Order: sequence, then C-alpha cells, then structure tokens
Amino acid sequence: MRVIFTQDVRGKGQRGEIKEVADGYAQNYLIKNGKAKAATPAAMSSLKAQQKAEQRMKDEEFAQAQMIKNFLEKDETVVELVSKAGTDSRLFGSIPSKQIAQALSQQYQIDVDKRKIVLPEPLKTLGYFNIPVKLYPGVEATIRVHVREK
Repeated sequence: MRVIFTQDVRGKGQRGEIKEVADGYAQNYLIKNGKAKAATPAAMSSLKAQQKAEQRMKDEEFAQAQMIKNFLEKDETVVELVSKAGTDSRLFGSIPSKQIAQALSQQYQIDVDKRKIVLPEPLKTLGYFNIPVKLYPGVEATIRVHVREK
C-alpha cells in the first residue's frame, strides 16, 4: 500500500515522503496513529500544493535574510553601545548577545533573534568588534559593534 507520511517514522520514512509499505502495517499502525495517510490522487495533489507553498515560504525567508545581510554589512551600519568602563578600558560587567540584539532593534529597526548572534563570550572591553550573525542556513552576516564609554 502506498502512503504519505505525515510525521517522521524512524526507519520507515520522513514527513512528506511517499512510500510503499505493507498493507497491515499501514492500516493498523501508520494510518490508525495518524503517522501517515493513504496516497490517493487527492492526497497526492494536496501534498504537492503544500510542498510548493513551503518552498515559496523558504524562498521568501531566504530573500529577506539576504536583504538584512546586505544592510548589516554596509560600512555605515555600526551598532553603538554605551557602558561604564574602568581605566584599563575593561567594562564593569559585560555585553551579551541579548543587548546587541536590542540595540540593533532600537537603532535600525531590525529584529534579530539573540540566539542567531554568534558570540562565544560576552564583550568585556571597549572598542570595535566584528560579530557574525547566522540569519538563515547558508546566509551569514557580520555586524560591526562599537562599545564606547559612558
């Protein structure tokens, strides 16, 4: 029996895949538990339409990520942060990725999730930093951050 998997089933198939499985396995386990549905012509056309919609959404997200990357990598795009510092230019405290994301949102109205900012450890000194940001799989930008004294 041909089925369309609606969920990932370990060792059998991935979501959206069409496979031939035993009739009893399909009827008694896959379809009964909602892990797959019978591959009728109507279900097949519905799956194709759903896959096209998903691909269109991915393409839009990729294009949006490219636009944000182009803006972030301009020379005039510098995220300014102000913090208290000691005489040796070390900060009192540190600047985590959350604070960088908030400053980016306030200064340029670009919302970037703090988890996408690749910061191995918080910034602890004054100066300019180049920080990578993973906007989308395969699209990575670099933000220039300037930390200055209060």
